[in-house]
Amino acid sequence: MATTEVIKNYIDGEWRDSWSGKRIEVDDPSNAQTIAVVAEAGPEDVELAVAAAHRVFRDRVLIDIHPYERGRMLFRVADALEAREDKVGTVNCIETGKALNFAHEEVRTAIRYLRYYGGLADKIEGRSIPRGANLVDYTLRSPYGVSAQIVPWNGPLELTARSLACAIATGNSVVVKSPELAPLSGIEIARACETAGMPAGAVNVLTGYGQTAGQALIEHPDVRHIVFTGSMAIGRTVLKAASERIVPCIMELGGKSAAVVYSDADLDDVVEAVRIGTFVNAGQNCNNLTRLLVERPIADELLERVKVCVEGLSVGPGRDNCDITPMISQKQRQGAERACQMALSQGARLVTGGTALSERSGYFMAATVFANVARDSTLFQKELFGPVLAVTAFDDTAMGVDLANDTDQGLAAGVFTRDIDRALWAADRLWAGQVYVNGWYVGGVETPFGGVRQSGYGREKGQEALDGYVQTRNVGIRISQPTSGSGITTHTSAV
Repeated sequence: MATTEVIKNYIDGEWRDSWSGKRIEVDDPSNAQTIAVVAEAGPEDVELAVAAAHRVFRDRVLIDIHPYERGRMLFRVADALEAREDKVGTVNCIETGKALNFAHEEVRTAIRYLRYYGGLADKIEGRSIPRGANLVDYTLRSPYGVSAQIVPWNGPLELTARSLACAIATGNSVVVKSPELAPLSGIEIARACETAGMPAGAVNVLTGYGQTAGQALIEHPDVRHIVFTGSMAIGRTVLKAASERIVPCIMELGGKSAAVVYSDADLDDVVEAVRIGTFVNAGQNCNNLTRLLVERPIADELLERVKVCVEGLSVGPGRDNCDITPMISQKQRQGAERACQMALSQGARLVTGGTALSERSGYFMAATVFANVARDSTLFQKELFGPVLAVTAFDDTAMGVDLANDTDQGLAAGVFTRDIDRALWAADRLWAGQVYVNGWYVGGVETPFGGVRQSGYGREKGQEALDGYVQTRNVGIRISQPTSGSGITTHTSAV
């Protein structure tokens, strides 16, 4: 896949080199080898992209298109992506390190987002408000303008598609800042938009660093809407910039998601949830299952089952569809190692893993499980973003929920029990944007996704996502009764 060709930014319907001529090398996390070189967008490139998107909004290019036609545009983008699914899936696998099957599933999910919101484009309606005989009153659901979308590296194709689709369906224009660690998936979206005949400037995709291109984008005076997925620390920076200009944001800031396991749970279901919820994509998912809270009578048995499962997971490159794939970068892996060392120093017991797999090329980290993790410890409280599970035992029904809620974040949570009353009781009290029962990643394209507390606000996915891309405006019209001689004839008829 490696090439000497410089992959350019997509601005105003054209492929353009960066103004500075600087480059970003993209590597394969499984072997640390360079696979591509992309143009490094800077503030000057941001200026060009925002100007193009602003022109599209100012000239009502998307707004005046029939919503049905906007939806058809998104269907054409989906078709273009689908036509290259094998190629795009391979690109996604190699640049992120994730398993090939998982990468191909991400392509299919991106296509579903484009078609789902394409189908909703002509169903975004206002309402009529009755206000008496002399007034006609109605609402409009209008776009904001230029939507700046800063995409993370862990799901770059899927997350670009879902935000872009919502924006275009509602008449906003878009500037995407792709992640510097995995920019190629965003480029594939741009290629699909070009193939689909999207109006020039409606979608612009930049490959650049967050501290330069990203900062210039969120500070640009013509950006009127921001979508950000990433860490709480960077999210605060985005919000500070947005607050200066009162720009509305959709913020998804990660989580420290817990599964509460009661003693009547099906332990096979729990182990499977751990396998996919904690260790798929090297644990680099925002709604990862990071804390396993287990009722004490079954804690030892479940821990042993989890240990057996984890130690049986295959390790290797994503292209080989291994269970444990590399982390995205050396920096991310070093952060996971430090977190494991911190957990040990704070009294947690290492069950398995805990170290980098230095004998392998690339950025591999051993699948790791800690037991006896205290509720005031760093591993219990802070997002790690790696293949590490913290296990804590509890003694009664209420304590399990209390432990799950005892962090600053609330993106996802889970409950495992055969008792429907207990499941519903816990689901109502688990303070998270999504609650999964007897499984993990139970949501879908059609279900709203987002956090509470410091996990962010606003919703992606589902019909609720569209609410974050429109603003309600009101039109009130005072009318008068026709006067005599106006030429209006009133007819009375009997039915």
